[in-house]
Amino acid sequence: MAGRFAPRPVLPRSPQGGAGAPAPARDGHVVVPVGAPRRAPHPERVRTWVPDGPLDLGLVLGPLRRGPGDPTFRALPDGSVWRASLTPAGPGTLRVTQRAGEVRGQAWGPGADWLLDRLPELLGAADDPSAFVPRHRLLALTRHRRPGLRLARTGLVLESLIPSILEQKVTTGEAYRAWRLLVRKYGEPAPGPAPERMSVMPAPRTWALIPSWEWHRAGVDDKRASTVLRAVRVAARLEEAAGMPPAEARARWELVPGIGPWTSAETAQRTHGAPDAVTVGDLHLPGIVGWALAGDRYADDSVMLELLEPYAGQRHRAARLILLSGKVPERRAPRMPYGDIGRL
Repeated sequence: MAGRFAPRPVLPRSPQGGAGAPAPARDGHVVVPVGAPRRAPHPERVRTWVPDGPLDLGLVLGPLRRGPGDPTFRALPDGSVWRASLTPAGPGTLRVTQRAGEVRGQAWGPGADWLLDRLPELLGAADDPSAFVPRHRLLALTRHRRPGLRLARTGLVLESLIPSILEQKVTTGEAYRAWRLLVRKYGEPAPGPAPERMSVMPAPRTWALIPSWEWHRAGVDDKRASTVLRAVRVAARLEEAAGMPPAEARARWELVPGIGPWTSAETAQRTHGAPDAVTVGDLHLPGIVGWALAGDRYADDSVMLELLEPYAGQRHRAARLILLSGKVPERRAPRMPYGDIGRL
């Protein structure tokens, strides 16, 4: 049927006459035909930075990882942390290491300079841990044991907003799987010598062109997929909010139907390093905070906010310290069942 199949491309013929056959070798080297594109390697950019206090790379950058298989994030046994990001200047890969109190950043790709320019902010240079005054023994001990905790600031909205949307109303495992499948299939390989299978998240237009059945195969229902599509259509306006105060940025994001206080808080915590962006509407956090500060495992959002009121301006940092303390109530119910709508 006419138009049913795309025409088969005509392969260039080598001097040997075979279609698609390799060009003859000369002195052990394969001759590249004139006009064949060569992929230029991405030059490495390097920057060093000395923080003004203790810094724990795992604590600072850990919230940016969306599961152990996140294609955009990798922590290696040598202590290095790799990130692949889609910056305003283009895709870029960043490798961060720390030795003797000095941080070294290496970057590749069109977005390398952008990533290195913002390396200090990414590692919490704009954060002020001294503004937090513990009023509970648990938080005082946890802060003493975790002096390297700082709040990262990426300055990139969609890379935090989209996975936060995918995490709405589902288990973290389901959300991590969806993010992993979609980024690996529609993203592009991370520039430079990145670890194997690292990818840069898709551009807004690519997100908008993902077919409905691919969302379904990734386990993303129509409601969350539609929210992502609405967000990427106004991606430029959403990214502008990275330069706004957190409250104004959240108000702008929440104008998009499907983005509420939970999603905007999770995004602001990463894009702005917002110390007061406490997550409201979470299934587990109120009970954890209630148990840690008042022994109330059944606390709801209103009780959580009341308990965190002494930390106004630093409520997100207080919640982070509570989670790091390890004091959580014992589980009394089975885990939420894992659902894969892609099998339906």
